[in-house]
Amino acid sequence: MADERVTGIRTALISVYKKDGIVALAERLNKMGVEIITSGGTRKTLEEAGLKPKSVSQITGFPEMLDGRVKTLHPVIFGGILHTDSPGHVDQMTRHGIEPIDLVIINLYPFEETIAQKGCTLADAIEKIDIGGPSLIRAAAKNFRFKTVIVDPEQYPELEAELDRHDGGISESFRFRCAIRAFEHTARYNAVISDYLREQEGSDAGLGSEFTLAGRKVQDLRYGENPHQQAAFYVSSRKHALNNYHQLHGKELSYNNILDLDAALSMVREHMDEPVAVIVKHNNPCGAARDPDPVMSYRKALTTDPISAFGGIVGLNRVIDEKLALEMKEHFFECIIAPGFSEEAIRILKQKKNLRLITCDMEDGADRFQVRTVSGGFLVQSYDDLLIDIRNSKVATKRNPTDSEWRSLAFAWRLAKHVHSNAIVFARADQLVGIGAGQMSRVDAAELAIAKASKTDNVLTGSVVASDAFFPFRDGIDVIAGAGATAIIQPGGSVRDEEVITAADEHDIAMVFSGYRHFKH
Repeated sequence: MADERVTGIRTALISVYKKDGIVALAERLNKMGVEIITSGGTRKTLEEAGLKPKSVSQITGFPEMLDGRVKTLHPVIFGGILHTDSPGHVDQMTRHGIEPIDLVIINLYPFEETIAQKGCTLADAIEKIDIGGPSLIRAAAKNFRFKTVIVDPEQYPELEAELDRHDGGISESFRFRCAIRAFEHTARYNAVISDYLREQEGSDAGLGSEFTLAGRKVQDLRYGENPHQQAAFYVSSRKHALNNYHQLHGKELSYNNILDLDAALSMVREHMDEPVAVIVKHNNPCGAARDPDPVMSYRKALTTDPISAFGGIVGLNRVIDEKLALEMKEHFFECIIAPGFSEEAIRILKQKKNLRLITCDMEDGADRFQVRTVSGGFLVQSYDDLLIDIRNSKVATKRNPTDSEWRSLAFAWRLAKHVHSNAIVFARADQLVGIGAGQMSRVDAAELAIAKASKTDNVLTGSVVASDAFFPFRDGIDVIAGAGATAIIQPGGSVRDEEVITAADEHDIAMVFSGYRHFKH
């Protein structure tokens, strides 16, 4: 900073819930001659280590009260943190007998950990909302020109290095960085609380008048979508599948890997009642299949589009065993994500040095909201987690689907929503056989799906089709019929529905209207 100034430490206020490393740090400060003020459990911890800190009550003249809810909320404490070197402040400090507090080391009640516990009640959560801690942190951060604030045990080594660098002093640039970290910390803490409380309102809570993203950095990434972009992975406060992943082997995950892993996870977790395998490339499935035997699920998923599968992400919702690992080892994939891997499967797959092996609990809940940035702001929507019984859909044509077609349509419909719009997918009861993604017109998507299928051994005759949105013209139906499909599921709702229905009847295609659209832009 332009007017860098180094300040010494005479007094430190320490009040921490996480006691990791605090004794060693307090001993270091004590040897420097720093007077330590503490409260509650922190004082007990330091006293058991042989230190003799002052209690907050000794400083304020008031006992801790209201079951510990009021400890540090007092002018003597906040005056010691918020004063500057202005003559007026110095005079008031002297007049009221307030001593400066130069270093504030605080970490907060474990609200996030509490709500993650099974059986946590609203009352339990409320008791873990810290009041004094965030107030102290914000006061010290605001006054960073004179004070230092530390909010995480991970910062202790940085603080000690700074003290070594400046012979027991702290530079203003370090204090400024700590202030930024402090405001980030309290902002996230408040966002986690508001998100939890809003969730307690239930499904009617909707989107509030203000929305705050709360994220904790898991790791810096080598780069973003491209090497010239910076990137990092942050996780939300609640327990979800991907933010509790474990990497068993392979290179560090990239930005694009994480996006594709999320796409694969979203697909397979919707089929937890049966073994399903998907192969994802650029956030779209290039293969998907189901079979009671996970090996067969994988084989059929691979045959959907084996060319595009090269360098893809594989997702399965069953533990990968030795037999499956031997098959997967024969192909080049970036990542494999599954609920688990047998020891022998890990041994086999580790022979591919860079292959990332990822496990996670696929039963964990999904995030409630999806967020995308736009210039100057961001868009928020609830997740598209709609799953319907398509047999309740309206049959729009003269012919009803057969039982076999209903089963195929259900599989196709569930996967179509994961394909970028405009999306057309051809499927059988247990396998996607043609995928047209990200096209500007629906007929182009149909033609692309057919063209992709023609490059494989997948025969579209007798298959079914799912469309993520309605057909605006009959041309798409004509193209699909020409490929040999026998049934279609789509939302319906076009002004030309009658024209589209007529086309389906002419081709003896059974067509049902789900009434729901699944755009994915």
